[in-house]
Formats: sequence, structure tokens, C-alpha cells
Amino acid sequence: MTEPTTNKSVERLRKQAAREEASAARANDSNAPVATVPRRTRNYRALVFQGYVVAAVLVFAVLAVLAHFAAYFPLDLMITRALQAFNPGWFDALMQAVTWVGRPAPQAGLLYGVPIIFLFVVGLRWESVAALFAAAGYAMSLLIKLVVNRPRPEAGLVRVFEVVRETSFPSGHVVTYTAFFGFLWFLCYVLLKHSWQRTLLLFLLGGMVILIGPSRIYLGEHWFSDVMGAYLLGSVWLALTIYVYRWGKPRFFVHQPVAPEQPQAAAR
Repeated sequence: MTEPTTNKSVERLRKQAAREEASAARANDSNAPVATVPRRTRNYRALVFQGYVVAAVLVFAVLAVLAHFAAYFPLDLMITRALQAFNPGWFDALMQAVTWVGRPAPQAGLLYGVPIIFLFVVGLRWESVAALFAAAGYAMSLLIKLVVNRPRPEAGLVRVFEVVRETSFPSGHVVTYTAFFGFLWFLCYVLLKHSWQRTLLLFLLGGMVILIGPSRIYLGEHWFSDVMGAYLLGSVWLALTIYVYRWGKPRFFVHQPVAPEQPQAAAR
């Protein structure tokens, strides 16, 4: 009887030690500036996030090489023709409007400049700087366009609403919308309280990101592969923007008027 009793006692002590360890971990998390998930969960989420970024970069690189040697793929042509075959008046107007607001000056200046200035004026100073960084993804897309040097869709293959002279891969509209409006979506999701206004903003910002890809294809200004490469590149730039934002705020904008950061976060 002594040995079984001893084993049960040891097992009870092990369980008690495990409970105490878990309790200590929860206590440490509760003393953090913000509520956090357990370390194992944080590590897993970080691994998934980093894995996506690496995969997106690799797939984008493969697409860029293929696009350099092929003006378009059979799938590109099939998707463009299928999308352009669906052209009720409301859909045509929507596709043109989503692209039009992102055209060069003055539209693009207002589209990106107004939110950046608004964030700064209301007191979200670092958020304003980070949003400017997100919009700079467009410059990167221009550099890649020069390297890949892929021609735009031709009018003999698909319907082209407006002839654009610059090269095609990746879509600058899609890169910028994904990075910029994606970052604004992130800010609304993280900073704003639950309300119908927050829900509406999330819907509108997410809609801009989702619709810009089909819009560029529908207007005959980009191929499907241009758009998919741009979504990949834009999401990587968005990830970098969020990283810069989270890294810099507790270091440089601790005392900004709205949504200040706890200085202790810089040491974590």
C-alpha cells in the first residue's frame, strides 16, 4: 500500500506545481501594460505570421520572374474576359469609381493625404507617420515595374478602358490600397471602440482593398497575375508597416495627445 500511495502523492505534487507555474504565468501577463495571451500562443502566432511573409515574398518573386518572360498567361486572359463579360451598369460604375479615386493627382493626393493629415490633426501623430510609410509602398511598386518590364494588356485581346503607358507588373493601385487602407483598417480595429461607425469604417476600408483588384482587371489595365502579385507585395509592405508602427510608438511617441503608449513597452 505504501508504493501506490507514494506515487499518488508525487502525482499530486506535480499537478500542484504545474498549476502554480500556470498561475505565475498568468500573473506576469496581467502585470503587462496590455492584456496578452500566453507565451506559447504568442510564439505560435509570430511563427505563422513570419511564415506567411516569407511565403508571400517567395511566391511574389516567382511571379515576377515569370511575368518578366511572359506578357500574360492563359489564365489571365480567361479571367479578364470572364470578368468583363459581367457588365451591368452598377458594376461598371463601381469598378471605374474604385480605380478613379486612386488615379494620379489630384485624386491620389486627396485619397492618401487627407487621412494622413486627419490622423495628425486629431492627435494620432505616430499613426500619421506610419500611414505615410504605408503609402510609400507605391514607390517600391514603381521600381519593381521597371525591373520586370511587363507590357500592359492589349486592346486586341481584351477591352481596355484607358491606355496606360507604364509597365504592368505589379499593379501600383493594388499595392498601395492593400498597404495603406489595410493599415487604416488595422488602426480602426485596434484603436476604436465598438460602434456602428467603427463597423462602417472597417467595411469601407476592407471593401477598397478587396475591390481594387477586380477593378484593375475589369478595366483592362492589368492582368490577374499582376493583381495577385500586387496583393502579395502589398500585404508584405503592410506587415512591415505594422512592425515599424509597433516598434516605434513606445520609443518616440509615448506622450502623443491620443492613444499614447506606455514607455515600459519599449523594454519588453
